[in-house]
Amino acid sequence: MSPHTVRWGILATGGIAQTFTKDLLVDPTTRDVSDIKHTVVAAASSSSADRAKKFLQDTKCPSSAVAYGSYAELVADKNVDIIYVATPHSHHYQNTMLCLEAGKHVLCEKAFTVNAAQAKKLVELAKKKNLFLMEAVWTRYFPLSIEIRKMIESGELGTVHRVIADLSFNEEVEKTWGTQHRMVNMDLAGGALLDRKSILLQSGPELKVSLHWRVLLTGPPAVGIYSLTWVFQCLYHTLPPSARRAPKVVSSIEKYSRTGADEKTSMLLTFPSAPSDPTDSHTAHGIALTNLRVATDVDGHGSANPAIRIQGTKGEIMVDHPAYRPTRYTIVMKGDGKAKAEGEGTKAVRREVVHEIPKGHGMFWEADEAGRCVRDGKLESEGLGWEESVVIMETMDEVRRQGGVKYPEKIETLDYPVEL
Repeated sequence: MSPHTVRWGILATGGIAQTFTKDLLVDPTTRDVSDIKHTVVAAASSSSADRAKKFLQDTKCPSSAVAYGSYAELVADKNVDIIYVATPHSHHYQNTMLCLEAGKHVLCEKAFTVNAAQAKKLVELAKKKNLFLMEAVWTRYFPLSIEIRKMIESGELGTVHRVIADLSFNEEVEKTWGTQHRMVNMDLAGGALLDRKSILLQSGPELKVSLHWRVLLTGPPAVGIYSLTWVFQCLYHTLPPSARRAPKVVSSIEKYSRTGADEKTSMLLTFPSAPSDPTDSHTAHGIALTNLRVATDVDGHGSANPAIRIQGTKGEIMVDHPAYRPTRYTIVMKGDGKAKAEGEGTKAVRREVVHEIPKGHGMFWEADEAGRCVRDGKLESEGLGWEESVVIMETMDEVRRQGGVKYPEKIETLDYPVEL
């Protein structure tokens, strides 16, 4: 049976759009996928058709792909099945509303929106129009992430009581970003918690360069959103849907003095139920950390691993940095705790697992999921459904409320259309 072809439109032409588009065009058989393939039929820049044309050329899209100089033209293209929204998250609500109103399925970059109310509006419209909508949290669809979630669900780690996740990088904020860079610009919802910046455009050996240099070359990856991704996918998503409940939130934020964006955010989330708890009598704690001034990977060579610790009563999983593109984890199973004198006690079992990413960057897995959902007539992904995206946005709303971080009304509004 021939693979189903998904016809993509790319909305925006920045760094993350380039990475995603190049991954779309990687031969799916290199990742053992045979049921689906992707093509790009159009791309749009908000500034000019020439910029969109250059984007299509640079990413080696088919010569038949159309370049548009406005997003309105892109969403009107009848040859487009689904649109990838790759604008800054401050613009996601307006851009995704445009796509949905035009009757297009959407894969929208993270953070989904600026606030939970906007996310709910998008979900309402997608449901009303019978359209697929998914937040593009690519890490969730890595085979490594899926494997870890299955281990939690199976009870291999016992009852999971705690997850600690960190994605931070050591940077001279004032020197690197000043006041206008989108990383710290409140008009673009900048800051450590929500911001999603371009990730390294290369793959392979180049990824071994330090995070510091990757930041200078391409901008930092999303920070707080990835810490929360690991906490939620381990402590929330692994529960049966009927048992999933929003966590209680205690958080602390330090603001960047020059703009008011958050530069240091620590979150303690208490989930009402712990995964794989046979008694359903325990809570679970998720600790999500992000910081612009100290690093998870201080020397850029993994000396300070792990980035994520998933701790259960029978064992622990330690996931190596980076949290957004992990390829290695170590599982340590509990020994019997007895003295290790000769002939006594059992030693803890330690096993290292490596999941190398095949040709490409790794964004193709989320594209495969979106494509299959569209093919099968699904409106949302089981890997990250609407309800969970909204709960995560509500969590970030509460963190911002506790820290006194407010964005301008023009990007928090539910009004549509609004020119940004």
